[in-house]
Formats: sequence, structure tokens, C-alpha cells
Amino acid sequence: MLHLRVIVPREKSDAVRRLLEAEAGVTHLVVWPGAAVSPPGDVMSCDVAREAANTVLEDLRHLGIDDDGAIVLEDLDVVLSRSAREAELAAPGEGADAVVWEQITEVTSEESTISVTFLAFLTLATMIAACGVLLDNPILIVGAMVVGPEFGPLAGLCVAVVQRRPRLAARSAFALLAGFPIAMALTMVFTWLLTWSGEFEKAMLEAERPLTAFIYQPDWLSFWVAFLAGIAGMMSLTSSKSGALIGVLISVTTVPAAANTAVAIAYGDLEQAAGSLGQLLLNLCAIVLSGSLTLLGQRLYWNRTHGSRSRHETLAASRPPAQRWPQAGRTKD
Repeated sequence: MLHLRVIVPREKSDAVRRLLEAEAGVTHLVVWPGAAVSPPGDVMSCDVAREAANTVLEDLRHLGIDDDGAIVLEDLDVVLSRSAREAELAAPGEGADAVVWEQITEVTSEESTISVTFLAFLTLATMIAACGVLLDNPILIVGAMVVGPEFGPLAGLCVAVVQRRPRLAARSAFALLAGFPIAMALTMVFTWLLTWSGEFEKAMLEAERPLTAFIYQPDWLSFWVAFLAGIAGMMSLTSSKSGALIGVLISVTTVPAAANTAVAIAYGDLEQAAGSLGQLLLNLCAIVLSGSLTLLGQRLYWNRTHGSRSRHETLAASRPPAQRWPQAGRTKD
């Protein structure tokens, strides 16, 4: 379930309370009249079944609460309550299938903004991958994949495409278009420094590398792996399965391809640089394509199966609280 906290202007308090009481997927409603100081108003908190979150958030935004007050939503790990179980049963659909659009938009928007931290992680990941490709060491390659933060902007592009958010698309694209060249340029300097110190040499790049040769040899298999990873990555974000996202990060060849491109340019091997750059672009395009299609499919599925309630559910939700809850009250211990 999700926990919702709302700061409501006094003049809208009754409307918001009726809204929350009428929603079958809402429980544990608590109201603190006049408790909010900045912005001033009443404070209401409740727990919301994930399946009902989009409806509640849309209704609150329709009332202008996001402008006049505040809406805070957070995940709950453990909820032990009979009324919570009843709320989840009353809400249409399954929580694992529900996509909370406001939540996924906030997450991707935050991770799609270029920053010093984003550039630092991307640069460090590219440098680690540079060591991996020259040493033909897959362990370093996997480590670089996990460190790389590039999936955030890629997910932001997917959300922007499906929800038609040009600002998010521009911000995500800028993070990628500026982040990778900066990381690659710094990795070239890193390569020259280690070559000067005797740790690297051009022969390492040109030697046979059976474990990492795939990085600069793009093919259709690379496309399909990235395509499938994009689906898994987007589903891990929408369902909050962070463990699955880690698996996605170590299955796509973005950061390693960028690292091999930088090293190849540093040593003047333009043919290998072109192959690595092709691998990078292939992976980026495949992830954005599959991620966008996944989000679109999730939205169409949810709208088709749960977008509108049945007449019985609508009538039940419109009844006053006293008429809706007596049966639940009789089942309590």
C-alpha cells in the first residue's frame, strides 16, 4: 500500500474528506484540523491501495490541492490491518500491475536531471569500464554497468514519450547527450595518463579480447538483449522492484561501449571506435523503444481493464461512510 499525506486549505477540507471517504481503496483516514502551518490548513493522512492511487491523485489535483496545499505519497513496506486488506480487495485490479503515474514521473524526473553527481558516477563508470575492456576483464565491465546512472534519463525519455512531456524529454535527452561525451572525454584523458604511467598500452586494445569483443561488434542479438532489458527495467521501476533493475543494468552495453569508444579514439583506432559507438547508440535506442512500448502497454491494459468501475462499485463508493462500512465492522476481531 501507499501512505498519503495531504495539506488542505480549510475551504476545501470538506470536499477532500468526502473524496477520501468515498474511495473504497482508502483506509486509515486521519484528520488534524488546522495542524498545518506552511502552507496553512488541515492535515489529512490515509493509506491507499496502489490500484486506487491514480484515481485519488487525479481527484486531488482536480481540486487544486497540489497548488493550494500539498500532496505527499510514499511506499509502505508493512501494513498489518484488516481494513487495509479490505481496501486492497475493494480496489479494482492487482497492486503489482498498477502504475502510479505521478510516482514514476517524479522518480524519473529527479534521475533525469544532469548534475555533478550524475556526471561523476557516469565518468567513474566509464573509467572502470575502460580498465575492463583493456584488461579483457568481465568483472570490471559488470561493475561499471552497475555504477552507471544512465538508465534514469532513459526511463525519463520513455515516460516523456508516453505522457507527452516535452520538458522531461528535453531534460532527459540533454543528460544523455551531454553526459556521455563529457564522461568519454575524461576517460580519454584517463587513458592517456595511464598510458604515460605505463599501465596501459595500445597493444592491449588491439589484442584479441574474447571476453569483451562484443562491446565493439554490434549485431541484432545486442539489439534484442537491450530491448528485453528495457522492458524489464521499466517494469522494475513501475513495480518498485529494485532487484530486477540491478539485473537490467548489468545486461546492457551502454557504459562499456562508451568506454571502448573513448579508449579507441585515444589510441587512434577509429574503426573500433565506430563499432563501439554503434553499439552504444543501438543499446540506447532499443531501451527507449522497448521502455516506451512497455509503459504504453501498461497504460492501455490498465485503462481497458480497470479504467472505469462497474455500476455496482460506483454506487457503493458514492454512499456515505456509515452505509459503506458496517459489514467490514462486523468482521473485525
